[in-house]
Amino acid sequence: MAAITLLAWAMSPLASAQQAPLQDKPFAEHKVVLQLSDGDAKKQALVLSVASNLLKFYDPDKVAVEVVTFGPGIDLLTSASSMRKQVESLIAQGVRFDICLNTVDTIERETGKRPDIMPQATPVQVGVGQILFLTENGYTLVRP
Repeated sequence: MAAITLLAWAMSPLASAQQAPLQDKPFAEHKVVLQLSDGDAKKQALVLSVASNLLKFYDPDKVAVEVVTFGPGIDLLTSASSMRKQVESLIAQGVRFDICLNTVDTIERETGKRPDIMPQATPVQVGVGQILFLTENGYTLVRP
């Protein structure tokens, strides 16, 4: 049901002007947003490790984890990412990965080509705006 709601949201004309809706995790006792604004592979691996460790430490139903990517951090969510399998595994376990459309638009303006983004990534207009939205709604910001 949550996937259908997210798909309907993503297809709506207002989707590009809003934050992604909060995750549908009614039993989550902990809510964490991980910021990724760095293109360094070690930093990206660290973010994935933190997300994985949170799922292991808490029951996946008891923790909501959202990774917000912007700037060079969106490299993690490109189809050519060397960490794609890890990202897909975390998505399958309930972690949401957001991608900043402002960054995508900037890359397209500068290179003439839109980055090839993983279809599972959740588009948000402003990555930092999504972080602010989440922290205002009970999420703890962690910047590994």
